[in-house]
Amino acid sequence: MFELDSSQIEDYRNDKPEYYRQLALQLEALLGQDTNAMTNMAQTSAFIFQMIPDLNWAGFYVTNPDKAEHLILGPYQGKVACVHIPFGRGVCGAAATTRETQLVKNVHEFEGHIACDAVSQSEVVVPLIVNGAVKGVLDIDSPMVDRFDNDDAAGFERLAQVFLEQSDV
Repeated sequence: MFELDSSQIEDYRNDKPEYYRQLALQLEALLGQDTNAMTNMAQTSAFIFQMIPDLNWAGFYVTNPDKAEHLILGPYQGKVACVHIPFGRGVCGAAATTRETQLVKNVHEFEGHIACDAVSQSEVVVPLIVNGAVKGVLDIDSPMVDRFDNDDAAGFERLAQVFLEQSDV
């Protein structure tokens, strides 16, 4: 049902805002089956990984309930990843601390970048905020430098919002 084909890649490249709008509708329908946060993180990760071209990692880090201001690995698609990330460290930690989406065109130019996968070259991280609290981050990586732009960042923010609206986080 959710497979990326060559015409979709063209749609993505020609009109990213519309492509992400359509993805948000599809993700809302997909997540409408259950409100369990873990289930929906797994589904969202797989959906993004399948539907966005040129990714090597898509997934979640969640706020560790046992250790304040630390993220722990959640559901994802991609290679083995870092397990613990303190707030303020790396791109994920920066998103959690600033509560702002991080769009990094070249991770090697980001001070304090944590290289969980040496293949990753660019990254977008969206903080997940519920009732004023950081519940985690949505992390998207690509093996291409300068892979993401503002349209991608806005699109991932929209998909993160769909996840939050459909899940008991």
